[in-house]
Amino acid sequence: MLDANFWQDKNSSQKVIKEKKFYEDLINSFFSSIDKLKDLDDLIELALQEDNLQVQKEILQNIKDLRSEVKKNEIKCFLSDEADSLDCYIEIHAGAGGTESQDWADMLRRMYLKWSDKKNFKSSLISEHKGDEAGIKSATIKIDGEYVFGWLKKESGIHRLVRISPFDSGARRHTSFASVWIYPVVDENINIEIFEKDLRIDTYRSSGAGGQHVNTTDSAVRITHIPSKIVVQCQNERSQHKNKETCMNMLRARLYDYEIKKKEQENQSIENSKSEIGWGHQIRSYVLQPYRLVKDNRTNFESTSPDKVLDGNIDEFLEESLYKIK
Repeated sequence: MLDANFWQDKNSSQKVIKEKKFYEDLINSFFSSIDKLKDLDDLIELALQEDNLQVQKEILQNIKDLRSEVKKNEIKCFLSDEADSLDCYIEIHAGAGGTESQDWADMLRRMYLKWSDKKNFKSSLISEHKGDEAGIKSATIKIDGEYVFGWLKKESGIHRLVRISPFDSGARRHTSFASVWIYPVVDENINIEIFEKDLRIDTYRSSGAGGQHVNTTDSAVRITHIPSKIVVQCQNERSQHKNKETCMNMLRARLYDYEIKKKEQENQSIENSKSEIGWGHQIRSYVLQPYRLVKDNRTNFESTSPDKVLDGNIDEFLEESLYKIK
């Protein structure tokens, strides 16, 4: 940062500042925890000498709070992969089941947007295909914030919902599925080579809400990367040029993620994982009937407050996945 040319490259300097703040906060929190522990150690000695049970109970609660704080800092140490500091795209697809699954996909999108708001992160809608009656068939959102991809990267997979259907006149219980896929927003320092000959670019009329311009011009853009069969699309901008630029950024992110998965030698590619959004593939189950429980099938972490989880309180699930899933 002391380099005379440091501020000339805005993207590079912002990345360094972001990383510096993250480590400073981590170190400051570490020393703060040590100071709190020393204070509690002194207090417990006095409380024991004076046989003050009320103070002893308060100290016990403070120790529990401190332990929780230390665990959170420990988990942050797992955010050390190259892409963890990047922003991310969240791609959500409804599974088979029509309106039920499409409504569930919309509930998931709301959950992640609520989580983003609670973190004071910035979110934006990239593309959306609305359901026939309710919800969404698919949507892509972008979230900008501190180590967003690192926090959300384990959310990729199938999410299952069990509830009494609001769309069923017989009030029967339904099971719905939707897929969530998380990709890092690749910055300019990461070189992803894309050849024009490998791209098929289509334009179409935006189906989303908007003014007269959106509804009368083919401003939406869809790009297919032929070798990898990756498809990205954007319709949130009125300008076809801006939509194409966003699509290219998303494609770079998808290709980067694709290469990471290849290097890790996963048993199946992302596309194979996406082949069936249904039974036996879910990473997390959200049960609203006949009992109330959210359970992560990978970490076995559970919450008996599904309403809070669906309202964006997913930090505990994110922390457990970072801590336990390699």
